[in-house]
Amino acid sequence: MRASVDRAGLDSQGRAPLIKIRRVRKGDLSKVRDVVEQAFGDFYERQLGTRPRQVFGGAQYVHHRWLMEPWGCFVAEEGEGKIVGAAVSVIWGSVGVVGPVAVLSPYQNQDIGQQLIKATQSFFDENKVTLQGLATYPSSPKHLVLFQKFGYKPKGLIAITSKPLDRREIIQATQPGKPVVSLRRFSTLEESKKKTTMQKLRRITNSIYRGMDPGKEVEIVDGLALGDTLLLERGPELIGFAIYHVPGVSEAPQGALYVKLLAVDFRHRKPDHFHQLMAALEELGHGAGLQRVIAPVYTYYWAAYQALMERGYSIDFIMVRMKRGKLEEYERPTDLVLDDWR
Repeated sequence: MRASVDRAGLDSQGRAPLIKIRRVRKGDLSKVRDVVEQAFGDFYERQLGTRPRQVFGGAQYVHHRWLMEPWGCFVAEEGEGKIVGAAVSVIWGSVGVVGPVAVLSPYQNQDIGQQLIKATQSFFDENKVTLQGLATYPSSPKHLVLFQKFGYKPKGLIAITSKPLDRREIIQATQPGKPVVSLRRFSTLEESKKKTTMQKLRRITNSIYRGMDPGKEVEIVDGLALGDTLLLERGPELIGFAIYHVPGVSEAPQGALYVKLLAVDFRHRKPDHFHQLMAALEELGHGAGLQRVIAPVYTYYWAAYQALMERGYSIDFIMVRMKRGKLEEYERPTDLVLDDWR
């Protein structure tokens, strides 16, 4: 049972604690993870009436994101050195993604969350990010109002979908007369070819949003073996790709292969290419002994959403995407894209 307090976060004399916002250090990482999981565990308990045994199903969001973007991760530290809040932010070129942001329950409603978000905004401004975004809970006015204070606006729904792997489809062979496409993993490339492949990845994401660059995501997944990046190619041409995580110290919940970012080149945006990538991911998950694939989809990418439904994916829960900065809608409904901003 959690301890109760009369006036949460205040000392015995009713004074608010002295809070300092600073960047995360390596020695903070386990404490930051504990703060995030405790704060979200409390949130889920208030929302659902029961506390999950594993917050986020075992997925982890702190260690590898800090390694990827150490200057974008912040903690709120009480005067005695206790970490009471944290915010993580990463940059995909011109796109900045915030989250998770967490404050321990006894320290909420004291503007600590606002101070943490303000720190991430300064980080984005320093790096000339033109679009900032996040995913949050549409059923939580507290979350929506907090981010709205910083100019984030709710834009559209994100469907967190999944599919049991006992219902996967076998990859169809290329039909006679059609150009041959092949699949391989980024981790199998020679080092000299990884740089060229990264440039091809950037060309695809730049066509989604100008300056969007998933390079750091690909590198951290490859460097820490969090999963891999699946490449769909036709000869020397990259048709599409999918960054995915498998369970461990990654964002994949236990028993699931998780799709972090998938995109098909807009010049080749045929549903067949999307299905080939998804079928290959399902086979990889099955081969690894996993039970399901998790594929978040922003519903503005309507063709991708419909393709997932056709493949037998079902919606587990809904979140809302909020944006700040260059707010005009750049998403084309015909684009075949999965991009998770959680």
